[in-house]
Amino acid sequence: MRVFVTGASGWIGSAVVDDLLAAGHEVTGLARSDASAASLDVKGARVLRGDLDDLGSIRAGAEAAEAVVHLANKHDWADLAGSNAAERAAVQTVGDALAGSDRPFLVAAGLAGLNQGRISTESDPSPFHGPDSPRGGSENLALEFVERGVRSVSLRFAPTVHGTGDHGFIAILSAIAREKGVSGYPGDGGNRWPAVHVRDAGRLATLALDKAPAGARLHVVAEEGVPTREIAEAIGRAFDLPVAPIAADDVLGHWGWIGSFFAMDLPSSSAATRELLAWTPTGPTLLEDLDAGAYKS
Repeated sequence: MRVFVTGASGWIGSAVVDDLLAAGHEVTGLARSDASAASLDVKGARVLRGDLDDLGSIRAGAEAAEAVVHLANKHDWADLAGSNAAERAAVQTVGDALAGSDRPFLVAAGLAGLNQGRISTESDPSPFHGPDSPRGGSENLALEFVERGVRSVSLRFAPTVHGTGDHGFIAILSAIAREKGVSGYPGDGGNRWPAVHVRDAGRLATLALDKAPAGARLHVVAEEGVPTREIAEAIGRAFDLPVAPIAADDVLGHWGWIGSFFAMDLPSSSAATRELLAWTPTGPTLLEDLDAGAYKS
């Protein structure tokens, strides 16, 4: 299958591209820089130059493909409105290009905001609608294209997709711990974060491309919920730092913008996803990665 991937050279995108190629698919990746293009070329993927603001390139990539996996996001925490607008415009562009074709359209989404304090499942709809909502309401927008003849599927990634080389949330928390001289956890540390190893995430995307029906919401989750105190303790072990609670009133002051995420209780099940796709995560756990030094480089 000819697959167009946005965010193809990113952390998750690289794993997805590797798995797609290993499964025999022909991959074209959107690349905004020479370095990104080179990383795709060396793998044997084709390159389409452009970025999330280049809707012409995104449309061209989608029109030429038999399937689209949309993973790119600006993640500009200083301009969330701009990031959300770009995300929505990209999803709208791909959806319009695929309308009436019954081609697969896999869209990255998140678990934050679905629920807090209870285990979220694939049957929980996203509460985010419209351009002013988180990620521009892109999950719901993508799923609306099912009625227009697109096999849209939501990939809800755990807040930490971990592994050696990850520069995401756990890397940021580790950097803050080193800067502050203490590995903190919010409150009593009982709130939970789902987790998945990056290789398992890549494999799930390939399975979803082949098996997931239109309108499916999939949870890319291997561990239902790792207590934040255990995450902080593992960071402390990794960097030989003391571990301490951070009061709720001090969360944003201690961690900055990421504190609001780290304080969320986001336990999430992937039972329905595993059954639907026959997906069994096999990678190391988050704490195993931390203890093995995955975040020391």
